[in-house]
Amino acid sequence: MDGIAELRAKYLAEIGAAAGADALEGVRLAALGKKGEISLMMRELGRMSPEERQQAGPALNGLKDEIDAALRARKAALEDAALDERLKAEWLDITLPARPRPRGTIHPVSQVTEEMAAIFADMGFAVAEGPQIETDWYNFDALNIAPEHPARQEHDTFFLHRAAGDNRPPHVLRTHTSPVQIRAMQEQGAPIRVIAPGRVYRMDMDLTHTPMFHQIEGMAIDRDITMANLKWVLEEFFSVYFGQRVKTRFRASHFPFTEPSAEVDIQCSWVGGQLKVGEGDGWMEVLGSGMMHPHVLRSGGIDPDEWQGFAFGMGIDRMAMLKYGIPDLRAFFESDLRWLRHYGFGALEAPSLHAG
Repeated sequence: MDGIAELRAKYLAEIGAAAGADALEGVRLAALGKKGEISLMMRELGRMSPEERQQAGPALNGLKDEIDAALRARKAALEDAALDERLKAEWLDITLPARPRPRGTIHPVSQVTEEMAAIFADMGFAVAEGPQIETDWYNFDALNIAPEHPARQEHDTFFLHRAAGDNRPPHVLRTHTSPVQIRAMQEQGAPIRVIAPGRVYRMDMDLTHTPMFHQIEGMAIDRDITMANLKWVLEEFFSVYFGQRVKTRFRASHFPFTEPSAEVDIQCSWVGGQLKVGEGDGWMEVLGSGMMHPHVLRSGGIDPDEWQGFAFGMGIDRMAMLKYGIPDLRAFFESDLRWLRHYGFGALEAPSLHAG
């Protein structure tokens, strides 16, 4: 068919000369639109003889495809050029400092746990861990807690459900971290010096109690351990933790797992409704302690005729409240981000017995 070569040259030149999207669209309509030159020539194929159509058809289709491909290529090139110009106009200096963003904080319970672990580490105590779901033997029997003890009732302890016919020992959410002490004695023997921080669970809920809270318990076993060693360890801990010398008072008490047992008070005062630790003539009970009961030592595989030791336990949440003035224990679990920002901590600064 005459004129195909001329059309190819014409439209390829116009496509190459198109300076923008509007000009390129004009070329497309002139060539391939409903009334475009190539489209009109394609319509003529129906009026040709079979011999003419056989010759002209491939030539016209080839021309149409070539022009269409050229249009697409030119469109892409124009878009790339426009993007380059936009990038030049919107250039950003990425070497400038970024906009400041608020940093995350360490939760007070996590902070205090690390603080306490660091202080006891300076006194030679390693950290021991154990499961939060325990058998009642580890949680009660091994610690000399009698079957009729109130703590073993369902209104005080979370017992795990057992299906009918399940004859395994009862399991509970541990009510203290003392089971970790039994496991540590079984695994390491004596002498031993460990602390056991972690979550514990009891069916209790008020200003100073929650169903899930955190405890840290410690024990030291050797041949000549006495109550005097226990008193020194606790007084050193309080002095470092509160940043000043804190007087302590030991009061006789009873715990199934220690004998003799003592509750420990720290010196404090109330000034203007605010608690101040380490001064005044008041006292506040903060933990339980005592010499480890022979039954507990035997449960851990240690001969009480050869070894003796002390043990103590305190609430991490409560120690955080005392040090940082947090009024309600439930705030640890129910408060929003504003509370965390108020009481939260930045990079951890672990205290030390040897600081300063």
